[in-house]
Amino acid sequence: MKLEIISKSVTDTENAGAALARSLKPGAVVAMYGDLGAGKTAFVRGMARGLGSASRVTSPTFTIVNEYDGETELFHFDMYRLKSADELFDIGWEDYIGRGGICVVEWSENVRDAFDGTEISVAIEKLSDSERKLTVEGDFQ
Repeated sequence: MKLEIISKSVTDTENAGAALARSLKPGAVVAMYGDLGAGKTAFVRGMARGLGSASRVTSPTFTIVNEYDGETELFHFDMYRLKSADELFDIGWEDYIGRGGICVVEWSENVRDAFDGTEISVAIEKLSDSERKLTVEGDFQ
């Protein structure tokens, strides 16, 4: 399935993330793509809310992964500083996958080899200071 959404605000982007999260099954992997400042973390903030988390969502650029509790756990990875899928596996990627939560990965292009083709892809393109084009592809409802 492919879905395109025009977001006119941060709230719209968060709401799109919440809606996607509610449609995912435990164990899903979401590969995110977009430039700095495109709204990836806002989308993940919405995903966390959609999964019932009240946690403060921040970009895990320096910690590599943040975990958020909710009805389903959300594991938020930022691969900006990594150079290969091997580095992702070194920090326990398979363990996170095995925990049955939802893994969402910013800067997925840096670790493309870690995915098996079943992931949901979310691309965020800046159209203006406030507008974004969100393209969601994969097996979601």
